[in-house]
Amino acid sequence: MAIYCNQVGYLPEKRKTAVMTSGGLFQVLKVTQETTDGKTDDTLKTGAEQVVMEGNAQDLGMDESSGDHVYAADFSGVAQEGIYYVRNEAGDKSHQFRIGSDVYRKLQRDMTKALYYQRCGCELTKEYAGAYTHPCCHMGDAVLWENRSVVKEVKGGWHDAGDYGRYISPAAVAVGHLLYAYHLFPESFGESLDIPESGNGIPDVLNECRYELEWMLKMQDDEGGAYHKLTSERHADFIMPQEDTAQFYLFPVSSMATADYAASMALASRVYRQFDESFADRLFDAALRAYGWLEKHPEYVGFKNPESCNTGEYDDVCDFDERLWAAAEMLVTTGEQKYQEHLKEYLTKNLSKTDFGWTDVSGFAALAVLTDAFHKASADSVMNLRQSVLAEADRLVTVAEKSGYGVAMEPEDYVWGSNMVVLNRGMLLVLASLITGQDAAELSGGKPSDSKAKTYEETALAQMNYLLGVNAVDYSYVTGHGANAYRHPHNRPTECDGIELPMPGWVSGGPFKTPCDEVGMEKIPAGTPPMKCYVDHAACYSLNEITIYWNSPAVFVTAFLNRR
Repeated sequence: MAIYCNQVGYLPEKRKTAVMTSGGLFQVLKVTQETTDGKTDDTLKTGAEQVVMEGNAQDLGMDESSGDHVYAADFSGVAQEGIYYVRNEAGDKSHQFRIGSDVYRKLQRDMTKALYYQRCGCELTKEYAGAYTHPCCHMGDAVLWENRSVVKEVKGGWHDAGDYGRYISPAAVAVGHLLYAYHLFPESFGESLDIPESGNGIPDVLNECRYELEWMLKMQDDEGGAYHKLTSERHADFIMPQEDTAQFYLFPVSSMATADYAASMALASRVYRQFDESFADRLFDAALRAYGWLEKHPEYVGFKNPESCNTGEYDDVCDFDERLWAAAEMLVTTGEQKYQEHLKEYLTKNLSKTDFGWTDVSGFAALAVLTDAFHKASADSVMNLRQSVLAEADRLVTVAEKSGYGVAMEPEDYVWGSNMVVLNRGMLLVLASLITGQDAAELSGGKPSDSKAKTYEETALAQMNYLLGVNAVDYSYVTGHGANAYRHPHNRPTECDGIELPMPGWVSGGPFKTPCDEVGMEKIPAGTPPMKCYVDHAACYSLNEITIYWNSPAVFVTAFLNRR
């Protein structure tokens, strides 16, 4: 019988539950001798043990997404810091975990530092990268796909995922998650990431984001539009980045990419202004020019891969959500009336207004407006967004309460990159907690509701529990964190560098109800419950790839939890 716990740990004052596949009595034991052999997180050795709590597991019934009949072991009353595990009456044990006020500190740091390892166009040296070094990569100029006589220098940025492409919409979303995390919870970002810019007087999360933003500034054409992506014609084989010498191309401007670009540049200009006025001015100028392009092109300008190209497409069917985000960020940045009107116009569209993924960025508009201390948006726009956020948050709480694992996911939600869905929903729950809490009540125009804020926060925390081990496959979906952390991400450098363990801090894409890679389809039988459709294998690109925008919402949620 299995016992699933958050393998990283629990905050002392917060709710603590493990999920068991058998009922009856359970015990929580404290390990009083805390020693490790220095290899990995799963080598914690057991010393003297003490039973600190006994209880009866709560029968939660059948969990639809996992196919498991599950029981909850609630040990919220255990608050003393230390190392623990849970044991059932049959003698089965959970992985060891820690209770402590700082359990998410290293996790947040590693998930942020992971982006450094994705840097393109520079050498990763031992001083900062440890064992994960490589020479400069992708140093050649790019050419326009549609006009091969035009050559541009566009070095830099982060490799988007397990491949070596760079894409504007994913970049904008990842930067958006991180900049809002810093903007809302700056106290969570005092620790050095040990990157080349560390110690320059600017928080390292902003130093790392700037590396991406400097590349993004190069991705704007003379008319203000943003090139959709920068990739080779075909994905590289599994080789180290410096060995990928294929020609890179700038693919045509899209309205989706340009709107995301305008939004993220406007946001960045606000965040960086206190640190570097000149850089903030460059960012804002780029946002203005991109928004100007959108005004000249009110129609949807989509993107499809050319027939010979197999790199990431990142296509969409409309750009209303991207334009909504751009209008919101420009309004919050400038206060100008035209952006007010544009925001109102896009709020009339049939949009969710609550999502933070690259396909639907509408939640960023809510994040911008509802956390704006200067109340630039009109009262009706604020109310529109507030009601949308709280309605969706209430729905997610209901879904999570129905789940035996506390995750705000229905069976159909286990799509490619399901962990992104989990984490984006965690972000939405954090926003709901903020705007219903006492401190944020004035900002959002609502009345304080401490009980509601607590419910939203606890549900957001449950999404982290799921990510870190409270799930039906018993994995922590973050490399290097947890006794059974996954080890084989679909990531070219990880597979090719000859190092046994992957870089710490990478979030896996997670279970996918209909895997489409060969290994996943071979190893996962038809009819497997969605939560169990996962294989820790580097060839499983539809289950186990990494991306910058799967890490960034995880950083946002952990920054919220670390804000004390």
